[in-house]
Amino acid sequence: MNIKTDAVNFQFFKEHFNRILPNSQTIALALILITGFVLIYTLSNILMPVFASIILAYLLQGIVSKVSKKMPRLAAVYLIFSGFMTCLGLVLFVLMPMVSSQAVQLIQRIPEIIKRAQTELMRLPELYPQFMTEDNVRGIMVSIQDDLLQYGQELISNSASSVVGLVTAIVYLFLVPLMVFFFLKDKQKLIDWFLQFMPRDRSLTIRVWEEVDMQIANYVRGKFAEVFILASVSYVTYTILDLNYAMLLAVLMGFSVVIPYVGATLVTFPVLGVAIIQWGVTADEFVYVAIAYSIIQAMDGVILVPLLFSEAVNLHPIAIIIAILFFGGMWGFWGVFFAIPLATAVKAILNAWPSLGDVSKETSF
Repeated sequence: MNIKTDAVNFQFFKEHFNRILPNSQTIALALILITGFVLIYTLSNILMPVFASIILAYLLQGIVSKVSKKMPRLAAVYLIFSGFMTCLGLVLFVLMPMVSSQAVQLIQRIPEIIKRAQTELMRLPELYPQFMTEDNVRGIMVSIQDDLLQYGQELISNSASSVVGLVTAIVYLFLVPLMVFFFLKDKQKLIDWFLQFMPRDRSLTIRVWEEVDMQIANYVRGKFAEVFILASVSYVTYTILDLNYAMLLAVLMGFSVVIPYVGATLVTFPVLGVAIIQWGVTADEFVYVAIAYSIIQAMDGVILVPLLFSEAVNLHPIAIIIAILFFGGMWGFWGVFFAIPLATAVKAILNAWPSLGDVSKETSF
C-alpha cells in the first residue's frame, strides 16, 4: 500500500515538475535567470558603471547600425562615438552649469518663496471662507517650514560625502565612455565570449533574449528621445512665457518621464509653484503657464508615447506601478528607469513558458 502511495506521489510530483520545467531548455533558462538576478542584485553598486555603459551603448547601437550601411562599421563607430563625446561635453560644460546655477538661485530664494507663499495662502480664507480658515493656513505653513528645515539638515549632513561623490563622478566620466566605445566596437566579440559559458541547448533562452533585447533597445532609445523632446519643448515654451528658472524646470520636465505616472505628478508642483511665486494665482501669466504645461503633458501622452513606443509590449498600469516599486526598491534610479523593460522581460518569459510543450521531446524528462 505504501509503495503504491509513494508511486502516486512520485507521479504527481513528476507531472507538476514537468509542467513547470518540462525540458532541459527550461532548466537552462531558469538557472540563467536565477544566476543573473543574484549577481546583479548583489553586485549592482559595483557594476553600476557597466550598467550605465550598456544603456548608452543601446542608445547608440541603432545609430551605428544605420550609419554602417553607408560606411565601414569601425568608421561608423568612431563617428558616432565622437558625436556622443561632443554631446557629453555640451551636457557637462554648458547644460549642467546652467541648471546648477538656477538651482542655487532657487535655493537662495527659499525664504522669499516661503514668505510669498504664506501671503498667497493667507488670501485663501478671504476667497474661500467655507473651505479654509486662518488656522488651517497657519498649520500648513508650519508643516512646510518643518519639512524644509528637515531637508536642509539632510543636505548639510550629506555634504560631508560630497568629496567621495566627486571622486566617483570623475571615475565614472573616465570609465563609462571608455566602456561604451568598446561595447560598440567589439559587440560581437563580447557576445561570442559570453556565449561560451552558456549551455549548448539554449534555443529557448536565445528566443526569450531576442525579444527582451528588442524591447530594451526600443525603450532606451525611445525614452532618451522623449526626454530630449520634452525638455526642449518645455525650455522654449517657458522662455517665451518669461518663466523664471526655465532651464531647470525644463530638465525636470524631461526627467519626469523616467517615472511613469508619478513623475508627471511630481513635476507639476515646481512648475506651477514657480509661476505662483513669480506672478500670483490670479495673474494671466500664471494661467498661460498652466495651459502650456497641460498642453505639453497632453502632447507627451497622446503623441510622443504612442509614436516612440509603438513596438513596446502593452502593460497594465498596475503592472507598471508594481514594477516601479519593486525594481526601484532594489536598484534605485536605474531600477525605476528600467522598470518597464524589466516588466516586459518578465512578461516575455511568462508568455514563452506555456509554449514549451512544443519543444522537441528528445530533451524531455
